[in-house]
Amino acid sequence: MKIQGKMFLWLSLFVLVMAAVYGVWSKEPAGTTALFLAFGLCVMVGYYLAFTARRVDVGAGDDKDADVADDAGELGFFAPHSWQPLSLALGGSLAFLSICFGWWLMYFSAPIILVGLLGWVFEFYRGENQNQ
Repeated sequence: MKIQGKMFLWLSLFVLVMAAVYGVWSKEPAGTTALFLAFGLCVMVGYYLAFTARRVDVGAGDDKDADVADDAGELGFFAPHSWQPLSLALGGSLAFLSICFGWWLMYFSAPIILVGLLGWVFEFYRGENQNQ
């Protein structure tokens, strides 16, 4: 993670310089704002990866002599059969369509998003997946 954190922090410096150059040359506010927001996102991801790399063990990605097989193993726990991402995708799609067709469509998409989000958060607190 240490290498990825450094890569994102260097990328953020590049994006910052390009945002300044683009803003001076083009005098176009939308693209300049988008580049400065991309700079902020790169800084956030880079800081998170660098901060986390100090607290966890060295991974195979940080070892120059590591093999591909050294990174094998369990990566975490994932829900085996969850329908909640589908409802969030449907609600998000309707929300973005409301920008095109009219804001009234947001009245239908917001409840779908809320149901999907709450269902995903509390998925393992009820029903067959409940931890005992």
